[in-house]
Amino acid sequence: MRVLVIGGTLFIGRRLVGELVKTGHEVTVMHRHAEHNLGRKVGNLMADRNDPESVRQAVKGRQFDVVFDNVYDWERGTTAAQVEATAQAFGEGLKRYIFMSSVAAYGDGLNHHEDDALAPDTHPEAYVRNKAMSERALFRLHLRYGLPVVTLRPPYIYGPENPYYREAFFWDRLRAGRPIILPGDGRRLMQFVHVKDLVWACMKVMEEPAAVGNSFNIANPRPVTQLELVQALGKAAGKEPQMVKVPRELIHQAGGHPMGPLLYFGFYYDMPPITQLVTKAQRVLKFKPTPFLEGLKETYRWYVRHNGFPPPDYSFEDSLLAKVS
Repeated sequence: MRVLVIGGTLFIGRRLVGELVKTGHEVTVMHRHAEHNLGRKVGNLMADRNDPESVRQAVKGRQFDVVFDNVYDWERGTTAAQVEATAQAFGEGLKRYIFMSSVAAYGDGLNHHEDDALAPDTHPEAYVRNKAMSERALFRLHLRYGLPVVTLRPPYIYGPENPYYREAFFWDRLRAGRPIILPGDGRRLMQFVHVKDLVWACMKVMEEPAAVGNSFNIANPRPVTQLELVQALGKAAGKEPQMVKVPRELIHQAGGHPMGPLLYFGFYYDMPPITQLVTKAQRVLKFKPTPFLEGLKETYRWYVRHNGFPPPDYSFEDSLLAKVS
């Protein structure tokens, strides 16, 4: 099939493009650059997905069977209007429009089913609001005009080539013999999915007729606490973590923020918990995620060979540790 991947040059997209090429599809990526490094078999379209006219001009006269919409602009935000305009840029003959949403679209709460209400248009967090509103816009297009949409809602995505300072944050500290700051009591829940499992789901919904018009939670079934996460990361690296509990109030008063620049628990890893159930994906897609520790061990092997993050600056963590010692 002729497949367009919007945002095919980083973490999820790169892995997805590789799988699509390997399975014989005709693949094109759309991004903001005139070229890519994905190989000669992969076509290239230059467009800014936040600019609807740019997208329309880029795809004019082209026919695609499947579109993967994977991009969110963290600096500017990607709104529902922009996502809707992108979906409408493709003519008849489209077999799938697969939108990469997020567990964040639920807004908050635990054990969400796909039929649970998404966050309201008035939600204070732009990312949450934009993902929820984008899904609503796409499903309206499905109901009114038959857009063959599928949305996927992953939680934290981990695995080799993760461009965010997440797993590597902890392994840098474990290998240096440094203590890991545990926010609060360490019991805040988190949920994960391996990037290869998310890509597997992408490939599956591209072919599965029952997927059209549906959303799917894609995750490891069991959430873990922050304490359990650090323990699992230590096991994957063969290191015993030394953890120090620091009250969140103290961290925030000192300027710490989950998205930096003063990180204390990996990028975006200390957010209010949102968890989900994956029974629908297991039933409809036959989804079988990689066991968490197995996936972390694979990721650690990649990290040891390829870690490209700059040397850590521990000064903020040292200042926090000094306050609780």
